[in-house]
Amino acid sequence: MNTILVTGATGNVGRPLVTELVNAGADVRAVTRRPESADFPAGVKAVDSAAAGLAGATAVFLNSRALAGELDAVVAAARRGGVTRLVALSAINADDDYSRQPSRFRGDRNKEVEQRAVDSGLEWVSLRPSVFASNFAGMWAGQIRAGDVVSGPYATASTAPIADADIADVAAHALLTDSLVGHKVPLTGPRALTNTELVEILGTALGRPLRYLEVAPEVVRQRFLALGFPAEFADAYIALLSTTVDTPALVTDNVARILGRPATTFAQWAAGHAALFTGPRHG
Repeated sequence: MNTILVTGATGNVGRPLVTELVNAGADVRAVTRRPESADFPAGVKAVDSAAAGLAGATAVFLNSRALAGELDAVVAAARRGGVTRLVALSAINADDDYSRQPSRFRGDRNKEVEQRAVDSGLEWVSLRPSVFASNFAGMWAGQIRAGDVVSGPYATASTAPIADADIADVAAHALLTDSLVGHKVPLTGPRALTNTELVEILGTALGRPLRYLEVAPEVVRQRFLALGFPAEFADAYIALLSTTVDTPALVTDNVARILGRPATTFAQWAAGHAALFTGPRHG
């Protein structure tokens, strides 16, 4: 039986990954800061640190934000302890300059987690997803609850958002089969969508018209600062979006090719997660 340690097990990718692995018959150890109150499927062993779950593990899913400063120590311990495979959660823009990687300023270490896996001497896979579909709930839900307009930079900037559960499904495939070993795998949704199109799709899912209002980048920057985000995050977010104003975001077919089914569209994701955007409206 495969014994798999999942770091970031309560996150938007980690939680469905744990369920997928359990359904596939794996022995799963799930890392969470609160193992006593964790709500995982039956049979999952909840542990409060990666170190506590490594003994006897055959594979590890590495989430750099969840591991924070423990990344190097966990990879070294995995190598010493007989782990045979590491699957790293990186990002599609891991090779970009850090000034265009906003998630870096929220704790992600996409380049480093990939490189540690590659250099480990173990079997490795690096998953490089595009923007998570769930990120739009964090960015836009407040504005949508307050009214029918979402404001932000660059109305024609595009992304190819990927459903978090699709990332989890590919991660399970990487942990349980050999087909992706030694590969860096870019993962996207099936279509590049502009900010305008994304907001219109959310409006359809919510049953009311929404529109995107382009505002100056400096206005967006000040909004992030007022919310407590570091200036580096705001600048990187704006710089990242600016690169797709004239060139559509990269789209790959890897989700469909790996899983043997179509990637989840943003419209499908929005229809299934409309509750993330609903709530009391003001004004």
